[in-house]
This record gives sequence, C-alpha cells and structure tokens, in this order.
Amino acid sequence: MEWSEELAGGLLQAAPDAILVVDGDQIVLANDRAEQMYGWPRAELVGQSVEVLMTDESRMVRAERRRLFDESPPGLIGRIVTTACRRDGTEIPVESSTTIIETPQGRLAVAVVRDMTERLRAEEEKARLRAEAQDHRNQRLESLGQLAGGIAHDFNNMLGVILNYASFVIEEAESAEPDVAAIAADAEQVIRAGKRGTDLTHQLLSFARREVVRPRPVDLNALIAGVQELLRRTLGEHIPLLFRPDPDLPMVTCDPNQIEQLLVMLALNARDAMPSGGNLVIDTGCLDDRVRLRVTDCGRGMAPDVVERAFEPFFTTKASGEGTGLGLATVYGIVTQAGGEVGINSEVGLGTTVTVLLPAGAAAAPVDTAERPAPTGGHGETLLVVEDEDALRDVAGRILTGAGYRVLSAECGAQALELAARHDGEIDLLVSDVVMPGMLGKELAERLVVARPGTRVLYMSGYAQPVLASEGTLDPGVVLLGKPFTANDLLAAVRERLDG
Repeated sequence: MEWSEELAGGLLQAAPDAILVVDGDQIVLANDRAEQMYGWPRAELVGQSVEVLMTDESRMVRAERRRLFDESPPGLIGRIVTTACRRDGTEIPVESSTTIIETPQGRLAVAVVRDMTERLRAEEEKARLRAEAQDHRNQRLESLGQLAGGIAHDFNNMLGVILNYASFVIEEAESAEPDVAAIAADAEQVIRAGKRGTDLTHQLLSFARREVVRPRPVDLNALIAGVQELLRRTLGEHIPLLFRPDPDLPMVTCDPNQIEQLLVMLALNARDAMPSGGNLVIDTGCLDDRVRLRVTDCGRGMAPDVVERAFEPFFTTKASGEGTGLGLATVYGIVTQAGGEVGINSEVGLGTTVTVLLPAGAAAAPVDTAERPAPTGGHGETLLVVEDEDALRDVAGRILTGAGYRVLSAECGAQALELAARHDGEIDLLVSDVVMPGMLGKELAERLVVARPGTRVLYMSGYAQPVLASEGTLDPGVVLLGKPFTANDLLAAVRERLDG
C-alpha cells in the first residue's frame, strides 16, 4: 500500500520538530514548525540556500556533513548539537538529525531539527537548583560549625569553672584544717556553673522546639516585676533597667518560664550592645486585641542587612566561637509557639527595639491561698528508679533512700521489667528516664502499669519529645521532672506524684 501525497504532507506538517528537505545547498521543502522556528515564511524559506540558517558554529561542521552526504549510503548519517540562525539574526541551540534518501530526482537530505532552548534552560535551572542546594548544605554545615563552636566555648568555660572549683573543694577537704566556709563557697561556684549549663541546654531545646511547654494564664506585668532583679544582675551596674507597665494590661496565656528566658536573652543582647552603659527600657501595653511587650536599648544598633537576618538560626555578629547565634532565633521560637509575633527595629548608633505581641484575653488564674507544704520525705514507699546514666541513677537513689524511700534501681527498661517481676511487694512509683536505649520510658511505663495497675509514673528527662503532644505540651496524664534537677526538685515531684 502506497501512502498518498496528502498523507505524507499531513505527517510532515504534524511533526513537532522543524523538517527541512535539502537538495545540495537549496531548501526544497519545509514544514510549518520550520517556519515558526526560523522566523521565515515557508514560501520564502523554500528556494533559499541552507546557508541563511547557519551560524559560524554550524558552518564549522558543514564540510564534514557534506562529505558524509556525498559518500554515505541512504539512511541516517548522524546527529549533531549546534546552533542555527533565525531570520532576525538571533541564534538558537538546536539538535539536528540528517537522513539521506534516494529519489527519482536525485539524492536529498532530510534534516529534522529540534529547538533545544527550553531543554537547555531546564538543564541550566536544574544545575542552578543543584548548586543552590549544595550552597544551602554548605551553609548548614557552616552554621552547625558556628553552633558547635559557640556551645563548645560556653560549655568549656562552665566545665573549667566546675573542674577547678571541684579541685579546690577536694584540696580544702583534704587539708589538715579544712575551712568549711571556703568549701561551701567553692561548691557554690560549681552549682552556679552547672545552672548556666542548664540554661544553655534549655535554650537549645527551646530553639529546637523540644522544650516542655507549660502554658497558663499569666500576668505579664507581675512576671516582669518578679524577674527584674535577675535582669539587673544580668545587665550589670552600668546599665539601669527601667520598667514601665501598663496598669490595665490583660492576661496572656504562655509558659512563664519561657517568657523569663526570653527576657534574659534580650537583656544579654542589650548588655553586649551597650558596653559603655546606657538604659534598658521594658514597657508593656495593649495593641488592639494583643498585649505588647517592648524591650528597648540605646546601644550600637544594627545595620539593615543584620536586622534582616537577626532571627536566623546560628546567625551571629560575634567572633567565631563567642556566640551560638541562638538567642534571637530562640526568642522567635518562643513567641511563635505562644501564638504571637515578634519584630525588630534598629538603627546603627541609635539602639534597638524588640517588640513582642501576644494574644490577649486569657482568663485569670485562680489564686491558691493555701500554703504549699514543703517537700517531705518518704514513708517506706517502694520506688523503681530507671536511668541508663550510672552516676545519675546513683544520685537519684541516694537522694530518695536518704529521704526514707525504698529504692529499686535498673539501668534499662528490660532490666526494670525483670526486677518488677521478681519483686513480691508493691511498687508505688516508677521514676523513669524518657529516652533510653532499647526501650523508651513511655513503653516501659505502659508495660509496667499493665502488670501493676496501682503503680504511678513520674518521668524525668532533659529531652521529653517522646512523651510530648502537639505544640510541645505534655500528653494528658503525663508528669515530668526536667533534668538536671536538685534533691528538692526530685523529692517534691515524687511526693506530689504519690499524693496526687
């Protein structure tokens, strides 16, 4: 069956690529796509020399193509990627495949030419995206290096204090006439350094949104008033703190500990920005249906490009190893987690203002007029303490045993279940770490409570994500003691859980 001339013509016009039929150097046939690609009307293109479509680059391979045309048998003689010239003189990248055919009129070349502009643009875009992704990876690695350097700097300072003052305690205790007051003073320095380490850990967890959030109705003015002394110690004597509260400020719902942390971090930033001194002003007010907290310093201020990046994680203008770049990023995390907004206004030489907006309208918290009893010891209750860190397990056991509890200790979930299975009496309370190898504290608690329904559970953790619900709050019914804890913290939490 022979194809009709109309069918052949239809196929030629339907082709998505430009098709040129060339006799020697003369174009004898072109399809609609060729007209669109080259910008020549088809009637004008036919009869032209193929030279009008060539560029300097394509002319370089013309001699070789001509030799192949003359010497090769009918069929495909190859595919090349080169450039072509449009009627307006612009050059476009093309891929050309040429086939030789024998006809009664002689040997003809049929060239199928594809415009490569979009493909090359897509490949360039892919290459650009790959380069951007690599650049982002490099930036993340650099940021992690900055973070690691800043944390290492801070923790090394703390560890230096702890190690040296602990050595002073040992030296004084082993002396012929120990000075108890000196030992107590040195031990206090160890505790202070440990608390600074705890604060940095909480900052990291807040930034990563892994900190336990305990929101409740808060009187922001009262909270700020209560933390003023801490802020003044943070700022130093050369920076006066001025507090200007709005007396009609409504309540807000937030975690008061996180707001205190936010204020301390802003105070630290202000202190660094005012090495020669100056006022730090904290004021509160109302803005529509939101409560405004504003912290203003008169320090060095920030350039616009620094302000734009101020909330970026790990971004810092301090020297390498002198800052983690987490301060303002953590402030941003705390505020947004509380459903609020935060912004910065700053000018070089004029100071900086950080404005926090929190949703207003929380109901007032009920006033508890009853005095809270001081933490009391045990009455022989049996506690199962599960902690994979040997030293911390020993510390907890020592505190609880000394307070009158009977303590069973295990280093992991599996060992705890075996110990509970062998124990004949009651186990009044499971005190378990949250994150442990082999079995998480939550799974241990679920399995133990099935076997012993009367056993209550108290978790202890510095990383509580496995027992957290959405927004960083605790799952219903979960009670958590944050690490690190003091003896009073542990005893109060145990007693409250047993009596609750």
